[in-house]
Amino acid sequence: MTKSQNIVRGAFFIVTAEVSFALSAALIKLVSDSLPNQSIVFFRNLFGLLILTPLLLNAGENILKTNRLHLHLFRSGIGMGAMYCFFYALANLPLADSMLIKSTIPLIIPFISLAWLKESISKRIILAGLLGFIGVFVILNPDGNNTNWAILVAFSSSLMAALAFVTVRQLSSTEPPLRIVTYFAIVGLIISAIPLTWTWQTPTFQQCVMLLGVGLTTTIGQLLLTRGYQNAPASSVGIFTYTSVPFGTFLGWLFWQELLEPEFYLGAILIILAGVLVLRKKLPSAINN
Repeated sequence: MTKSQNIVRGAFFIVTAEVSFALSAALIKLVSDSLPNQSIVFFRNLFGLLILTPLLLNAGENILKTNRLHLHLFRSGIGMGAMYCFFYALANLPLADSMLIKSTIPLIIPFISLAWLKESISKRIILAGLLGFIGVFVILNPDGNNTNWAILVAFSSSLMAALAFVTVRQLSSTEPPLRIVTYFAIVGLIISAIPLTWTWQTPTFQQCVMLLGVGLTTTIGQLLLTRGYQNAPASSVGIFTYTSVPFGTFLGWLFWQELLEPEFYLGAILIILAGVLVLRKKLPSAINN
């Protein structure tokens, strides 16, 4: 297979992954109309762990053996914080806004790597970060209304997710991917079970179907994204991760008749331009979770 064919193949898998992620986000937004955020996060973790069960049984009892438990716990805790914030944003923002702000994660990772791992970053990365943050500020359009708080929560989700990805990179030097994912699934399920003691609401059959759909589309999306980066480098196909924004925009219009303000499009152009600058340099494969 030629290099160009590999790039086309990788782009196809990534675009398909982003369709799955946009569908997952839409399902979360739909079910959030009738279930509290705490329940949605719990069932997302529960169904995710159930989907992993066949792999865990095949891996054997040594899958949880580790000398880096503290990093697993830190990654799981910060990842759960990101999940709670992102699900809240999906319930309280237009779908396109949530998906676009989620796309700032690759812009934040280099700065966390600089602070934590002491990795150097180029002037191009600094410029990309500035463009991306200006784009978020344009979308934020600060005027003190409630929606801005939801956007701040969404951006907090991106910050925590970026920190979790850098932690995954640290773990991946000694830990296999399945162990990293397993610890996140188990710890996430335990953490998300705690709020249910005061917010429990038994889901209906229809809600269970949507929650199962969230677990399936998210898992499928992660597998497709990994397959995409196996076929071609991030510098060639990473820009296609931004296709989740138009997919999210379409689903938001289709199900909720969401119409976007002009500031969204200006902010989107700045964030995507920043993403192009970052992705000219291949991102670490350990970022994928």
